[in-house]
Amino acid sequence: MLKPIIKVSSVAKSVVSNGTTLSILEDISFSIFSGETIAIIGTSGAGKSTLMTLLAGLDVPSHGEIELLGQPLSQLDDDQRALIRSQSTGFVFQSFLLIPSLTALENVTLPAILRGEGEDIEKAKQLLASVGLAERATHLPSQLSGGEQQRVALARAFMTEPEILFADEPTGNLDQHTAENVIDLLFSLNKDNGTTLILVTHDPVLAKKCSRVLTIKAGRLEEVQSI
Repeated sequence: MLKPIIKVSSVAKSVVSNGTTLSILEDISFSIFSGETIAIIGTSGAGKSTLMTLLAGLDVPSHGEIELLGQPLSQLDDDQRALIRSQSTGFVFQSFLLIPSLTALENVTLPAILRGEGEDIEKAKQLLASVGLAERATHLPSQLSGGEQQRVALARAFMTEPEILFADEPTGNLDQHTAENVIDLLFSLNKDNGTTLILVTHDPVLAKKCSRVLTIKAGRLEEVQSI
């Protein structure tokens, strides 16, 4: 039997604000297997991004357990969870989060440098070429369009060949045409690298491209739909 790459068991998340406990997620359970493409959808405030931060080990649940690559995250400290993220995961965000003072090429090489692997210029150039930006390697983020910045962010995310790629509204700041191009690139890179892809999105076009759709409604998992 296949072992899940992520296993979520009876997870709940709550926060205390002004003396009141606010429930964000309640009693959520599901599994994700290697190579799957998963869309997490729901209205604003439903808990989608909170769920993603828990899956990635950026936060821990108030109750329940999440196993990431076989590791129970609640039993690990911050440094141990950070180590798993640096070794096995990649991230793409709506706001790109490129370093303004670094060129496109330097932004792409950064994850490998932070992991202690050194600056692999040739690999970074290949990744930039794969997203159609070979000629923009020396440009700063301020010299790139929003779509180009997001493509740099995609190349950066694949620099360390992550087992799991988390993408939070990766097309949210892009016009429709650019968004479609970024979606195609995302799934192309995913297929070429065999990466498990987990997306938070409001975009129905993006969600329909995934193998499964998880709908979060008022903090609960309402359905796990196969496409």
